[in-house]
Order: sequence, then structure tokens, then C-alpha cells
Amino acid sequence: MTSSFPQRSLTRSSSSPRTLFNTVMTVLAFICGALALIPLLAVLSYVIIRGFGSLNLNVFTQLPPAPFGKGGGFGNAILGTLLMVGIAAMISIPFGVLAAIYLTEFSSKKIARWIRFATNVLSGVPSIIAGVFAYGIVVLTLLKLNLGSYSALGGGFALAILMLPIIVRTTDEALQLVSQDLRQASVGLGATSFQTVTQVVLPAALPAIVTGSTLAIARAAGETAPLLFTALFSSFWPDSILKPTASLAVLVYNFAISPFETWQSLAWAASLILVLMVLITSMIARWATRQKI
Repeated sequence: MTSSFPQRSLTRSSSSPRTLFNTVMTVLAFICGALALIPLLAVLSYVIIRGFGSLNLNVFTQLPPAPFGKGGGFGNAILGTLLMVGIAAMISIPFGVLAAIYLTEFSSKKIARWIRFATNVLSGVPSIIAGVFAYGIVVLTLLKLNLGSYSALGGGFALAILMLPIIVRTTDEALQLVSQDLRQASVGLGATSFQTVTQVVLPAALPAIVTGSTLAIARAAGETAPLLFTALFSSFWPDSILKPTASLAVLVYNFAISPFETWQSLAWAASLILVLMVLITSMIARWATRQKI
């Protein structure tokens, strides 16, 4: 019996409209991907070329030189950046994770919707506004209490404001991706809500939480405007969180616009160190995520 359906070849034709469309779109996607990488590669290559030539051991161990001086470094700015980012992480990560847990596990839908909306608004606030807010809350308060004014504490508080919405959003999304079957199985075995969250839900979402915290830290490490209002700058080693503290971002801003060649070379070296710090942080987060999985 002969079939009435037309016999078509299963061989892919290179001249068919579908094949041509697929080829064109594949090439177009590749070109767009390459164009998206060009700015990143251009910035990284320029920073590496200009900054690598200024790197030496002194930049990690010495203080910034005088305007017409030679040599010097920015060891104090490296320590100051680590100090303020550490303060910001200690403030924002616990509050951000706890807020996300409340949104996902315990809040009503109406409250969660408003909090998520407020978080999205906060994530779009310019960083300079966070600096002005931290200035009014921390700097002026310390000034009234005669405990100082510009300080690493104020800088860390300003950076924490910028980190908080990123941590809340990423943690919230990570907790929502945890299967409800895990929660129901935990409750079915007799676990309390607290035990379910701490021993089942959080471990399952930990890789995404670590990644979100890393993104927040990377953003905070490169911020300049909030630190101009809160931590200012210092040419000395940090010895207190209640005193003006140097940071790599502010050092790059101050030295890059100066007319002194020594300061400009240090600005390029500091830019490279700042990029490497962000890169290393991201690599550590990927390693921790892979180990957890």
C-alpha cells in the first residue's frame, strides 16, 4: 500500500529558509557577543598595561609620597578598603539574609510585595545619596558626640546601604528556588520552622547567597562617592575606625586628576589592584560554590 503523504528527505538542506535564518541569527548572536566583550577587554587591557608598569613591592608597604616625591605606595589605602568593606559586610550580610528569610518564609504576600518594592527602589538609588545619608547619620552624630567626624565606620555604613538591596534580592530569589518538597519533607519529619530554615533551606540556597554577597562586596569595593562624604581620605595607616581612612577608590580619584606624574602612576597601579581584588573575590566565591555543590 502506497502512503499518500509526500516523501521528504531528512537531510538538512543548506539552502532552505530555516537553515539560512538559523545561520544568520547564529552569526549575529556571535557578533553581538563579541561587541559586548570589546569594552570590557579594552578597559582591562588598558588598566593592566598602565598599571602593571607601576607595580612594585613598595606600593603595598609604603604610604603615599609627597606631591613632588618619588616612590611611595598606597598600603594604607589597601588596608582601609579591606577595613571598610569588612565593616559593610558585617552590617549588610546578616541583615540582608535575615530580611530575605523573613520575606520568603514568614511574611504575608502583601508585606513581602511592599518590602521587595522598597528593596528595588533602594537598589536604584545613586551611591552619592547613600553617602549623604550616611554623612547625616554617622558623621554628624560622631561630631556631636565629640568622637570624631569622618571615619571608617561612616564609610562602612555607607557601603552597607549599597550592599543591602543586592544581598536581600539575591538571597530572596535563592530561597524561592528551593523546592517546597524539601520544606514539606522536613516538616513531615517533625522539624520546626526554625530547624527547616537553618538546616534545610539555607544550606540548599547557600551557593547563590555566597554569589550575591560577592557581587555586593565587588560593588562596594569600587564605590567612591559615598566615601568622599564619610571616610574622606588619609595619608597615614588606619589605626581607628573613628578616624578618616584612605581607600583605593578615593586614592584613584584624587591621584588621577592631580598634575603630578608620581601620583598618576600610583593611581593606575591602584586601579589594577582594585580590579584584581574584585577578580580574586569572584574566584573565591566560584570556588566556594563549586565545593558546596
